[in-house]
Amino acid sequence: MDRVAIALGSNLGDRAAHLDFAVARLTASIQNLRISSYYETEPVDVPNPQPAFLNAACVGGTALSARALLTLLHAIEHERGRERSFQNAARTLDLDLILLGSLVLDEEGLIVPHPRFRERRFVLEPLAEIAPDMVDPVTGSTVADLLRRVLRPRAARPTT
Repeated sequence: MDRVAIALGSNLGDRAAHLDFAVARLTASIQNLRISSYYETEPVDVPNPQPAFLNAACVGGTALSARALLTLLHAIEHERGRERSFQNAARTLDLDLILLGSLVLDEEGLIVPHPRFRERRFVLEPLAEIAPDMVDPVTGSTVADLLRRVLRPRAARPTT
């Protein structure tokens, strides 16, 4: 049984209902599922103006492989009307596999840990609420440490 972390997001329609649906569906495949609070966040790295997101994270135990989890997450997104018209389009539901135990994997269409989660406050903040001790197998840092780095103000750099 591996500990899994999944990020949830929605910025179209009834955002809370979409997240609630995902949590309900995930309980069938992930044991002892814990869900964070819901956080309202501004869109990041999107190509055009979009509504605010509702984000959350969940953790639990699973015997599913990374590929099986990805298939499950895409199926749940599809059930809620997720359309992938272009990269970073607004979405009814977005589910990302963030961590799966100590797995480090880079395959066609699947990278674990998620390649950008270390810089994303909208992933780290909800995840740190419920699993601050989870470890990124690439950096060896805990989720709490990664969040502190994201929140740390950057020092001003001199200009010449």
